[in-house]
Amino acid sequence: MTSHIEPVELEKAYRLINHGPTTLVSSHHDGIDNVMSASWVCGLEFKPAKLTVVLDKSTFTRKLIEQSHKFVIHVPTAGQAEMVHYLGTHSRSGETDKLAASGVQLFQLPDSELPLVAGCAAWLYCELIPLPQNQNDHDLFIGEIKGAWADNRVFKQGRWLFEDAPDEMRSLHYIAGKRFYKTGSLLDVE
Repeated sequence: MTSHIEPVELEKAYRLINHGPTTLVSSHHDGIDNVMSASWVCGLEFKPAKLTVVLDKSTFTRKLIEQSHKFVIHVPTAGQAEMVHYLGTHSRSGETDKLAASGVQLFQLPDSELPLVAGCAAWLYCELIPLPQNQNDHDLFIGEIKGAWADNRVFKQGRWLFEDAPDEMRSLHYIAGKRFYKTGSLLDVE
């Protein structure tokens, strides 16, 4: 399962999300895992590498992050679109078997308790920089990226290779309802 996973330099980790993909957010606290979909994720700084994510007050994952101060941002693939939609439209608050029902498969990297979603194109492990006013007033969370990895079939030497990837390995971009776009073709400029 992890044979295609390679580390990404932290100063280049922003490249994993700078194309605006729909993401998954996972966290773990007190023996409980959860994963949710999130579209509002953005790179913030290169050094130290940081990102932002908007997490509504009603989400179960937000509560886990507020308690553990750790989370993972994932870049799911087009082959995972149904799972991504399910994880974004169901809450663990009212559906304790949400993860099993979604079909998500979790794994952990050595020396980590955080759940990572198998089959994604990239993973960014973050530690929360607590800013209660931002979190309460704007649902805005800032994470310092402490580790980043990507599937070397679609990301190598600091660059996405979607133009050579099969459709199911391309990243997703959520539009509305049940509609996503897949990352498209390459366009170089002079």
